[in-house]
Amino acid sequence: MRADPVCIAPAPIPTFPQRGKEQDGVTTYIALGANLGDAVTQIRQAITALGQLPATQLIRASSLYRSAPVDATGPDYINAVVELLTLLPAPELLKQLQKQEQFSGRERPFPNAPRTLDLDLLLYGSAHIASQHLTVPHPRMTQRAFVLLPLAEIAPQLASPTDVARVANQPIRKLDSHETVTQDQHPATPNT
Repeated sequence: MRADPVCIAPAPIPTFPQRGKEQDGVTTYIALGANLGDAVTQIRQAITALGQLPATQLIRASSLYRSAPVDATGPDYINAVVELLTLLPAPELLKQLQKQEQFSGRERPFPNAPRTLDLDLLLYGSAHIASQHLTVPHPRMTQRAFVLLPLAEIAPQLASPTDVARVANQPIRKLDSHETVTQDQHPATPNT
């Protein structure tokens, strides 16, 4: 007599309750950047994809910004910051971000190489994380206009005026909502 095979279901992915009900989760902020290919489209598609991560909701997204590379070479970047609410632990969220980068064709031939998509976990609630693969808060977020200005747009309480003033000399420009970008354009003069 043969025994029926045992079927073990995978653990369910946590989900959020319906809108309007109390929601648990961790508020996180993700910086997005791209400077290869159609960077505007890459960033817009990545914002949509982040809202579709398991156990994650997209709360808000900043405008798109154009900035010159910092500590890197290559074309100008298109940048944004999003706020997410997630039930994913920080290491799992990082894995999901890296999957999104790979899906977009991200390669890492050398440090600070131009990229089709870069996703950085800036903040994970009030957590301070220092591991081999993840440091939160992101160690350079207060040194980069392309992070601070979009962050200040969606969460002004997280970008101190002192930090924003410190990066005021970095070339960055907010894009109009329907603006397209060609690689021969240059960012506006530094924000004032």
